[in-house]
Amino acid sequence: MEKQLLLKSSSYYNATDLFKTQTYPRFLSFKTPRYRRNNGGGVFLPCFSSSVPLDLAVSNKSVETRSSNNVSSMGCLADKFRHGSLSDDGLSYKEKFIVRCYEVGINKTATVETIANLLQENACNHAQSVGFSTDGFATTPTMRKLHLIWVTSRMHIEVYKYPAWGDVVEIETWCQSEGRIGTRRDWIIKDVATDAVIGRATSKWVMMNQDTRKLQKVNDEVREEYLVFCPRTPRLSFPEAGNSSLKKIPRLEDPARYSKLGLAPRRADLDMNQHVNNVTYIGWVLESIPQEIIETHELEKITLDYRRECQQDDMVESLASPEVEDVEHINNQGTNGSSPTKKYEQDWKQFLHFLKLSGSGLEINRGRTEWRRKLTR
Repeated sequence: MEKQLLLKSSSYYNATDLFKTQTYPRFLSFKTPRYRRNNGGGVFLPCFSSSVPLDLAVSNKSVETRSSNNVSSMGCLADKFRHGSLSDDGLSYKEKFIVRCYEVGINKTATVETIANLLQENACNHAQSVGFSTDGFATTPTMRKLHLIWVTSRMHIEVYKYPAWGDVVEIETWCQSEGRIGTRRDWIIKDVATDAVIGRATSKWVMMNQDTRKLQKVNDEVREEYLVFCPRTPRLSFPEAGNSSLKKIPRLEDPARYSKLGLAPRRADLDMNQHVNNVTYIGWVLESIPQEIIETHELEKITLDYRRECQQDDMVESLASPEVEDVEHINNQGTNGSSPTKKYEQDWKQFLHFLKLSGSGLEINRGRTEWRRKLTR
């Protein structure tokens, strides 16, 4: 009652305040814990007294779960303090995040690395919520038995409005099969205060043997273990034809216009699977963007194709050059017969990127970034 009176008397009360005040009491009675399968093929709620089976089409194959001690001590406690839950049908996962002060740049808005980290956190929490392991990224029982892990082959992120320090965002994610060689994961990012979509992302993943570091096809047993948690019909965060996430990235031609040499992984850049975290590559790619672009433009789209792992002792070179779009595409930017080329060049910048190992010159990844002019304030 005291809290209610305080809230009513407050003249400044926004989505962030609501998020903060709800955090403690909400999770003491949190009713949307992670799902897991039992030996009979049903899906149950493991962390609370009432276990209610869900109406999902599940495989007859059982999914190995963590030990009861681990689930009760680690999983349930985290669930109480996490603003995330599965959808009613169990086929997607939504989670709310506050943008913290250490996640913003000099203009007090989130960086693209922050966005990428939130996407990764959201995806891992989704995997845990359906009972997959905490000792890697969404590994199923068969994957752990065969020493298999997921690795990213492509990542595409679009941000239409960067959230500011203290803003609350809601991220929805889901995964689905991508042919016979991998899987894909999609995200939609919303501003909780306005319910507006402020970003979207998609990624492609392939399977790698953790011991040999070689790629491997997804076998039927693994596919059955995770497809039960995927949409029955394709659902894409970028459903429109010809969207940027589908564009091929050509190899950057020598000589590159801009470069940043001598980049090296830190210990903190290594993830649970003992390779450089995907977000680190985004930071390296942006290191080669000239300062004058950083000052006048902000990143709207980034696409990375991952070609090779980077080890802790490797040295990396980041190269970039402007990409000239074909004339037809540029001409389509104009309206009413106006000439758009000059305006396009001023307001929109596009770069090709190339990360390679110093010395050997072996390609680590290639990328594309698209930048819009910053709004004047």
